[in-house]
Order: sequence, then C-alpha cells, then structure tokens
Amino acid sequence: MRDSTMTSTETISTFPTVSVIVPARNEEACLATCLESLVAQQGLTFEILVVDDHSADRTREIAESFAKASPANVRVIEAGPLAGGWTGKNNAVTTGAREAKGEWFLFTDADTVHLPGSLARSLAEAEQQQAALLSYSPEQIVTGFWGRAVMPVIFAELASKYRPSHVSDPSSPAAAANGQYILVTREAYTAVGGHAAVATSLLEDVELARAVKRSGRKIFFRFGGDAVRTRMYRTFPELREGWTKNLAILFPAPGRLAAVRMLEWTLLVASLVFLTMSLMAGDFRFAPLYLIAPLVTLTRIARAHFAWSANLLVLFGLPLFSYLLLRSKFSYKAGKVSWKGRTYGPQEVVTQESMKKLHAPTTAGRLS
Repeated sequence: MRDSTMTSTETISTFPTVSVIVPARNEEACLATCLESLVAQQGLTFEILVVDDHSADRTREIAESFAKASPANVRVIEAGPLAGGWTGKNNAVTTGAREAKGEWFLFTDADTVHLPGSLARSLAEAEQQQAALLSYSPEQIVTGFWGRAVMPVIFAELASKYRPSHVSDPSSPAAAANGQYILVTREAYTAVGGHAAVATSLLEDVELARAVKRSGRKIFFRFGGDAVRTRMYRTFPELREGWTKNLAILFPAPGRLAAVRMLEWTLLVASLVFLTMSLMAGDFRFAPLYLIAPLVTLTRIARAHFAWSANLLVLFGLPLFSYLLLRSKFSYKAGKVSWKGRTYGPQEVVTQESMKKLHAPTTAGRLS
C-alpha cells in the first residue's frame, strides 16, 4: 500500500488555479496567522477569498490589511444575508464559491495554519489519488487542562467511526470529511449542488463528502498533520458550545455512547485502584490483570495523534466526553443549538429522525 504522506519531491505537471475560501466570523484572534500561512504558499497559482460573516470584531480589518498588501491574491467579501433555514457557515462559503475563479476550491477555517508548500502538495496528492474531493483532519493544537483531556477522547472516537481507509475506499459506503480542510474540484462541487445543497446542515462537511461519494466520484481522507494544524477552541465555553453543536450529529446514538464511555471509565478507575492497592501491599500476582483496561484505553486513544501528555488525561476526558454527548443530545432534542453568536432553532437543528436518515445506508454511500 502506498504511503500517503506527502513529500517535498512530489510535483504535478499542470497546476490548476485554486480558490482558497476562508469563512470568518469574529476570528480576530487567529485570522492573521491563518492568512500569513496561506499567502506564503508556493508552487501554484491561487487566490484567497476571505468571507466576512458579519463579524463584530476586527476580523474584516485584519482581512483587508492582507488584501491591501497582496491585492492580486487576496480578496475580502461580505457574506450575503442569512436566509431562513441556512447556517451561517454554509451561507458564507456559498458566497465565496460564487466569487471563486479557480478550477479547485479549498474550503478552510480561519483557525487553521498551513505548512509551507502544503497547498501544492495537497493538489498533487488529490490528482495522484484521482480524488474529486480530498480532506485532511488537521493536527489539533490543544491548550488548557480540559481541552487536553477531552480532545484526544473525541478524536479517537471519530477515528474509530470514520476510518480514513474506509472513507477513501471507493468500494466502501463510508463517507466523511473535515470542514477545516476540504479540497474539491469545481466540477464536483457544482455537480452535487455545493454547500447550498446542504444549507440547513450543521454537519455540512460530512454531508458534502457524502454527496460527492454518492455521485460516483472518489473522495480521499486522512490525518493531515504534515499539511495543516488548527486550534479549534481557546476557552472551555467555546469547547463546550462547539462540541454541543457537533456530537449528536456525528454519533447517531449519543446517549448509548455516553453510557459505554462511562462504563469504560468505571472499569479504568477500578483497575487503577486495585493496581495501587496491590502494589502497596506488595502483591504483584494480579498486577498484569489490572493493567489490561488502562492499556486497552490508552491504545485506543493513541490513534488520535495527540501527545502522550494529553492522552494520559483520559481519566478526566472520558466523563467530560460523556457529559458533552448528553448535552448535545438534549440540545438537539430541544431544537435549540448555539454557535458563534447565533442560535439555530427547529428549522436548522437536525431532529432525531433526520439524524437516523443521515446515518442510514444510501445507494452509493452512508456514514460509517
């Protein structure tokens, strides 16, 4: 099997123009770093469209400073009025796509940082994989105790449910993408209706990938720490609000999953207690037995590509993950989810019945 890691020696014969579309709503803390990493890309022709989604902070001012410094590469546009039923992000990226000139679109978030040369290499990889849509799961930068505790737990769960090898396999029904980095051909994007076709979805990245795969086109998905990094949340309230928005639609049975992970936590705590008691008593006969549960849990968490200093906080991450799952479940059940200063009511919030349909098989694809 080919190693999918990009190398600096990979090239493509002809670089199609790429339109990089960055939706930004109140992103003054991170937008400058993101744009600095994007304007420094080399090896292909590209444009950057920053879509200001009615920000109330210095987001537009920061974006316009880059447009002034690089007028040939950076444009700043205002997201159109938010129509009823549309989510803010879908409205913003659709506005950007209408203005884009490229043969490829890269949708990327304002909290991302792009490694040197990554745009050209990702385009080369998409062509090599013959993929109409390529998506990377970025390296996650985590800070703060609770972020370091829960993010590895969540991403280990995602890695288990949305396995990149299955998603990238045309014969597999699995489909997924990470909205922090989606590179898609204009042709494929237009053919499936773009973000306008999933305008009411708060899980637009997965639904877009699902639509592309259902159309018979190939998608390619992998961990992309060699291309892009992101710091999703800077405070605990942001983390709580963000995962409340996402978890119940990423996992179709959040209540059951919360119960399973709390059972795992109980077994983990019990194992560590019995191990400690045995070691203190000088009785090592059952020590290997008590190590089984911790090792199984840590092995599972390690798949998420976080530092061991974060993985070892799983004892605190598991109950927080369960809490966030239940909070997300009941928010969706109540038909009220908040994100970035907007509250989505029953029209935009996915119901339990529609979540079941989202995760159900289709003729060419389903979420695994």
